[in-house]
Amino acid sequence: MLIQFKNVFAKRDGHLVLNDLNLTLTERRIGVLGPNGSGKSSMVRLINGLLMPATGQVLVDGLDTLHDVMGIRRQVGFVFQNPDNQIVFPMVHEDIEFGLKQRLADAPQRATRARDALEQLSIGHLFDRVTHSLSGGERQLVALAAVLATDPAMVVFDEPTTQLDLRMRNQFERILGDLNQSAIVVSHDLALMQTMDRVLVVVDGRIAFDGESASAIAWYVEHCA
Repeated sequence: MLIQFKNVFAKRDGHLVLNDLNLTLTERRIGVLGPNGSGKSSMVRLINGLLMPATGQVLVDGLDTLHDVMGIRRQVGFVFQNPDNQIVFPMVHEDIEFGLKQRLADAPQRATRARDALEQLSIGHLFDRVTHSLSGGERQLVALAAVLATDPAMVVFDEPTTQLDLRMRNQFERILGDLNQSAIVVSHDLALMQTMDRVLVVVDGRIAFDGESASAIAWYVEHCA
């Protein structure tokens, strides 16, 4: 998938958070590092129209987020740092099936797709569980299953491991490695960043470093730690 940022400036709550961003992203696994408040989450929210540029263009396979946001969202799934921002229904399967209503009119097909997405993540046993009874790690995986059920071409993850214990964090890394989709991952998890094909370091709303993972992590540790 081709992602292009062209002379992008972006604001949140009236404050400039990204400054003249020019990027072309094509790699299968892209990591995004940066200090808190640097603009990294804002940058990835631009990719599927959760944030719109104040000026400039964000293009996803040639589609402009300002004009084709619904088409882009069918191609780019987004997993939030806090899964409670995504999970709204009381039952796991209901939550996943709701996201499929515009794609699949047949209820049994939606249920099958939901179960398949859970099985893909080895959490098929959660299908009939009450969402508020899940652990933080289980909720994170259910949120990912809901995204995968829609069959996007790319998944964007915003700090996916911050609420996970070590076992669930390692499980997430294995899942990420096995995903067919392209992925962009915002994280402070340097071990996870080592698995990326390309890593961007965002500082004060600009790309301060852009390169392969080892060099990017070394730059980040030297300048931002």
